[in-house]
Amino acid sequence: MSTRVSGSFSITMTPVGTPQRSGRTALGRMLLEKVYTGELAATASGEMQSAVTDTKGAAAYVAIEAITGVLQGKQGSFVVQHAGTMADGKQQLSIMIVPHSGTGQLEGIRGTMAIRIEAGQHFYDLDYSLPDAE
Repeated sequence: MSTRVSGSFSITMTPVGTPQRSGRTALGRMLLEKVYTGELAATASGEMQSAVTDTKGAAAYVAIEAITGVLQGKQGSFVVQHAGTMADGKQQLSIMIVPHSGTGQLEGIRGTMAIRIEAGQHFYDLDYSLPDAE
């Protein structure tokens, strides 16, 4: 059975080096630092790689972030993997919890995350499940 929690987060992105050009595309790297609030009270750090084309609104990114904190009263950490694309006014984003990445009381966690941006504020919806207590 899956549980959904929602809240907001802030993010700081720091460029790593100068973006490299490959044809019509700029390839870049960023370090990520996040603070999650709500039923997930946590901090996260990670790295993102992006490909931004010369066509307005056409881009892709992948990222890995390690999240550490408290999820609905349970202390631990887990890692999520992002894969996103944008083109022709459409976006596709997949954020999955990396299997077997959970620690502490979050050991065995699995699920997905969605990100929403409303009026410039970032929000998350985390759908997750934990193994049954034995």
